[in-house]
Formats: sequence, C-alpha cells, structure tokens
Amino acid sequence: MSEELFSAQDFRRRAREQVAPHDLSWREHGDHLLNRETILEIEQLKLKDAAVLVGVIDDPDEARIILTQRTAKLRKHAGQIAFPGGGVDETDLSPEEAAMREAEEEIGLDRRFVETVGRLPQYFAATGFRIQPVLAVVSPGFTITPNPQEVESVFEVPLSFLMNPDNHQRDSWVWQGAVRHFYVMPYRDRRIWGITAGIIRTLYERLYA
Repeated sequence: MSEELFSAQDFRRRAREQVAPHDLSWREHGDHLLNRETILEIEQLKLKDAAVLVGVIDDPDEARIILTQRTAKLRKHAGQIAFPGGGVDETDLSPEEAAMREAEEEIGLDRRFVETVGRLPQYFAATGFRIQPVLAVVSPGFTITPNPQEVESVFEVPLSFLMNPDNHQRDSWVWQGAVRHFYVMPYRDRRIWGITAGIIRTLYERLYA
C-alpha cells in the first residue's frame, strides 16, 4: 500500500468525505458485528456519554495515531490501551470540545495543534458508556505531558499498521456469563484490544475498507 494512502492529508479527506453516520450505524461496525446477540442488552443500559480523540499526527514521513496506556489504579479499564478521552461534561459544547478537553487534561495535548475533521459512529460499551470517536489531524510541534493519575504512558502507532486488516486478530472471553468477541491488534510489546480496537476497526471499515 502506498505511503500517500496513509498520509494525514488523505486521512483528512476520507474523514470529511465519508457518508455521515446515522444513529443506528454503530450496529454495523467494529466488534458490534461480532456480538449481535448483546446489542439489545447494551441498548437497555443507562449509558454515560463520552468522547475520545482519534488523533492522526501530520508527519510527512509516517502518519501515526496517538494512544495511551491507562494507569492500573483507575476504576474502569485500568491498564488498558485507550484513546485520550473521557466523559462529556455539561459545560462541553460538543463531543469535539469534550475530546479535546480530555486530551489536554490526560496527556497535555494543546488543542491549538488539533484540527477536528469528522466523527465515527458511536461506540456502545457494555461497561456503561456511549462513546463518540472524534477524528482529528494533529499538527507537528506539540508536546506531551501525561497526567500520572490517569496515564501511565503515551505512544504512537503508524496509521498504515492499524489500517491493515491483516493486523486485526479476533479473540473472545466469557464476561458476565456470556461469550464476548473482540479485536486484538498486537503492536510491538503492546496489546491493543477491546473498545479501542473496536473503534480502530470501525475507522478501517468506514474510511479504508
């Protein structure tokens, strides 16, 4: 696959030109397709609105996505790989505002370097969240300062790696008495899985499949 295909400029174009996700399109993407029997169960949950920033660094050598390793002491999703993000506050004017605010609080990413370029369908998590992925291009020159209370480390993964379906493995486990299927994307010594891998898979299906 060509390097130009996975440039930040091409990502921006694809994000803006995608067909606008309708309210129910979350059912047809990512690991929701692997767990159709749980959709009704998830819809009946009282979900908290959240937003995450899917930030692609505009580097001419290699566009990369910013990810975090959560600390082990967090109440939910402790130690997991995640996008910067969190709950939508009443003061947030939009999911974009929430995602950028959370990125500033979690990893010190100044929003002046962030250009939001679109959204993905919402991700409905069985752990109680309705997550809005916000797509963004991040200009070079930013600095990262992780909040040690929430983030153990920040790392980057090439967009070309994550958008290659050969790197999208499948796994399953029993959770709350039911078999749940999910994607796994091993990268070096990291294991990207669960919600984050589900959102990445949706990004692939919406923009690159």
